[in-house]
Amino acid sequence: MTTQHPDLPVVVIGAGPVGLAAAAHLRERGLEPLVLEQGDTVGAAVASWGHVRLFSPWRYAVDAAARRLLEPTGWTEPDADALPTGRELVEQYLVPLATTTPLAEHVRTGVRVVGVTRDGADRTQSLGRERRPYRVRTESAGEVVDVLAAAVLDASGTYGRRNPVGGGGLPALGEDTAAAWLTGPLPDVLGADRARFAGRHTLVVGMGHSAANSLLALAELARQEPGTTITWAVRGGSPRRLFGGGAADELPARGLLGTRLREAVDAGALTLLTRVAVVRLEPVGDRLRVHAAVRGEPTALDVDAVVDATGFRPDLDLLREVRLDLDPVVEAPRALAPLIDPNLHSCGTVPPHGERVLAHPDAGFYLVGMKSYGRAPTFLLATGYEQVRSVAAALAGDRDAADEVRLELPETGVCTTGDLLDDRAPAGACCSTSGGTGVVPLGLATGVPHGRSGDLP
Repeated sequence: MTTQHPDLPVVVIGAGPVGLAAAAHLRERGLEPLVLEQGDTVGAAVASWGHVRLFSPWRYAVDAAARRLLEPTGWTEPDADALPTGRELVEQYLVPLATTTPLAEHVRTGVRVVGVTRDGADRTQSLGRERRPYRVRTESAGEVVDVLAAAVLDASGTYGRRNPVGGGGLPALGEDTAAAWLTGPLPDVLGADRARFAGRHTLVVGMGHSAANSLLALAELARQEPGTTITWAVRGGSPRRLFGGGAADELPARGLLGTRLREAVDAGALTLLTRVAVVRLEPVGDRLRVHAAVRGEPTALDVDAVVDATGFRPDLDLLREVRLDLDPVVEAPRALAPLIDPNLHSCGTVPPHGERVLAHPDAGFYLVGMKSYGRAPTFLLATGYEQVRSVAAALAGDRDAADEVRLELPETGVCTTGDLLDDRAPAGACCSTSGGTGVVPLGLATGVPHGRSGDLP
């Protein structure tokens, strides 16, 4: 489809890797992007975990259209096989892309999007709806400004909206008053946050790669600092899914992470608790008492910090007036959800997907990047790049290019099947992925770390 309002920009919410890639593809297609970033700099979410090294090398981290914009500026592309940290991703790629290329005039930082609607029509109004542009409400430096847009791509991710520590999707009792003890999913254990953990007891809750990174950093700290103790709590019956494919993983750093974590557990470097449901958090002096059911038995732990690596969920509040078609389970676009539902997949295959899978009843609005996966923990950065390439082609009216979706991605090498909460579930088996062009293997992660599995932590 072509945009109905060619005089208006296409608003992209979020200036992370996928948002800036979207702007690059839109510009190549002759469309005017307007990127709105809540943080004070591009890649603000990535910068917040800048000390963490990605699982995937630079070859998967740089979008093709972004590369084409950067090359004429004299930009030197990093070694394709090197593994960047979050900080390096921002400084060596995102900042140059947003400041030294023609995108610079299209990127605004310090702007928070608070709502999106059809101009003059709430979600209940149908007559003439498709002819109306979008109205995007923003806040910046205390000022509210509305921006009209031909289309909107929400690439704001999910990193700023963490899942609670409590079970069943609800916060534990007292969780709102325990914020001082909650560190977030990726504290800088061996760096800036070292004093918070050295010689203290830390509880890590979660079973994604963010949890694994924190656990291994804490285990290293425990070797250096006497009295440092670690408890790892998982909601399922076994952490074997996180241990991953080892040497079979085509991203060696990710495979090594699982192998090292398994070795740490086997060596007794940390205490593993399975089938844990956190019920209540209670401050006791300068410590936090965690009341939980562990395999059905009431248990209380006194800890100094809780690494809440429990994953993320999308912020849909700003989209209440947009007509979305979301799956009720994972809160992803309905056509995409069966391909990524964690109840069906811990890894496996996902067909390459683009604009048709991401479309909603309100034409010209798309969730892209990590936010398109809702609560599913299996997003790939390269997948996001292909999404926005396809969407930009569709908005420019090039239906053939929009539908020709192809990817080349690494295999994870292992799947976990069966009930993920069942101790009897098999530890893993090789996925029947073809790898290479045309198949997206799950069990990777990117763009942002969380309690997710993917090419990022």
